[in-house]
Amino acid sequence: MQPQQNLNANSAGGQFCAQCGSPMPKEMRFCRSCGNRLGEGPAEYTPTVRLPHATGAAGAGTTPFYPGVNAPLVQQPGKFRKKRRLGFTGMTWLWIILGLFFLSGGVLSALRKNMPGGRPTITINAPRSYFGVNRFDANDQGVTFNVVEPPDGPADKAGLVGGDIITSFDGQTAKTNSEMMDLLRKTPIGKEVEVIYLRDGISHTTKLKTISEDDFDRLRDVDRPAGMFGFESNRSERVNDPVTKTYGVRLNYVRPNGPADLFGIREGDIITEFDKVPIRTPEELTSRVSRATPKQVVVVVVVRNGETLKIPVTMGTRN
Repeated sequence: MQPQQNLNANSAGGQFCAQCGSPMPKEMRFCRSCGNRLGEGPAEYTPTVRLPHATGAAGAGTTPFYPGVNAPLVQQPGKFRKKRRLGFTGMTWLWIILGLFFLSGGVLSALRKNMPGGRPTITINAPRSYFGVNRFDANDQGVTFNVVEPPDGPADKAGLVGGDIITSFDGQTAKTNSEMMDLLRKTPIGKEVEVIYLRDGISHTTKLKTISEDDFDRLRDVDRPAGMFGFESNRSERVNDPVTKTYGVRLNYVRPNGPADLFGIREGDIITEFDKVPIRTPEELTSRVSRATPKQVVVVVVVRNGETLKIPVTMGTRN
């Protein structure tokens, strides 16, 4: 029960402060006017601040005191709970950041050690000199390639053809594509270098002047009218026979009524030369055929049953 000496009930269900006589709602436990405690109970009211000279008589000229908008509220369970901040100082945060930094470095080091091949390879696309072939393939004696391209490129002007083996480039050797690429990166663009190569087991020397990537792309993009010969590269095979000294490309298919067929080229013929250019790979033959223009007469040297023949062929027109 609420102490009777501190409150009086009214007929409307409310109450009066026993000290100052101010009417109060029934649920109030403190007087809004004088701050007098009215009774016990779970509900609490923010204690009011009594003026030093406030009187206890209601209606005797006293002015009730109301807390300002910034007055603190009594914290109630489950309401208006202020979130606690982490009490870390600036130096503590600095140590935390340094710890995370070194931890991330350790994790990256562990991952790098577990990667196949050790440290990852970083490739930098730096400007380099261009040789003028499709790609370099590893060979026991150096590096080789399948076709010289584009036309009028460095390798083409130097007299190289697909199947040649580069044994020395500017006085240095390379056995893999990556090693040859490193040499080209170190070679200034436009430098004339000495190239030693093998063809049919015989060593030759030539001069080659490298070009830039822009010049390489410009030569490659030249539109040339291509003639038609009448064979298929994927149905041809390379011949490399040191015993009989036969080197060339055997045709396993000749298109019926095509230029090659009409002018006497037969299946099984081994083409060793096309328009005065040595032929050693099917890719090189395809490239040389594409350079020949329609209606152009080219001399094709073939080996047939051990006999060497020279056959003039008039190139056809592609559909």
